[in-house]
Amino acid sequence: MNRQYVIYHMMLSVDGKINGDFLNNPLCGDAVEFYYRKHREYRGLESGSERNASGENRANAFLCGRVTMQGSFTGYDLPDLSVYEGASFEREDYVADTGAGFYAVAVDTKGRLNWTSGEICDDDPGYDRCHIVEILCEDVDDRYLSFLREKGISYIFAGKTELELKTALLKLKSLFGIDRLLLEGGGIIGGKFAKESCIDELSFITAPVIEGGDSRNVFADSMTSDSLRDFVPEDCESDGKGSVWVRYLRRKAEEF
Repeated sequence: MNRQYVIYHMMLSVDGKINGDFLNNPLCGDAVEFYYRKHREYRGLESGSERNASGENRANAFLCGRVTMQGSFTGYDLPDLSVYEGASFEREDYVADTGAGFYAVAVDTKGRLNWTSGEICDDDPGYDRCHIVEILCEDVDDRYLSFLREKGISYIFAGKTELELKTALLKLKSLFGIDRLLLEGGGIIGGKFAKESCIDELSFITAPVIEGGDSRNVFADSMTSDSLRDFVPEDCESDGKGSVWVRYLRRKAEEF
């Protein structure tokens, strides 16, 4: 397979929602910790994790869409680009660090994320000190490229005005050696991966609550995709507190 192995790792309600009021339910606290523990297991950071004992099974990057990154790491303020007036760059990929142990990949095609440095700082060791890589489209503001370079953030181009997902995945593998990727939301980017048959494994933590309403589904706008019919359950685990983790494997991974 030319691209990397992709694991869609998400926490959801019983009715398949990934956002909404259910996240504030006290019952979700344990589910959230269960989710983060599984993330660390995929990275090989949890002791006693036989499934990730060998290096080939360890994820070496996680990827999120812009909205998820804003909610989790950067906040919603836009970066001040006024200090970069006059900046001009060729649309060439920029690699600031190829030796990072783990990468945080942001799908931020128009350049909106307000990072403070080239690494994520987080209390959870599963995310702390991850080198940031931005996926951009070619119509991004030149000033934002200057902003990223100043912060020591890598970036790649994948599409002129709209995301070309497979281009991005191939570049992540060839430029950074990312061969096992945790896709961690949100539903729009998850739906994009599903539509383009770029998911090989599903890892779902289901919290013991129902959201209802119009909250976003774990596969936003993609339930007609034939690729979603090709998964079979492989593992199941309860945290003993009401939440369940189920892992599904794809019958046959797509190649491109």
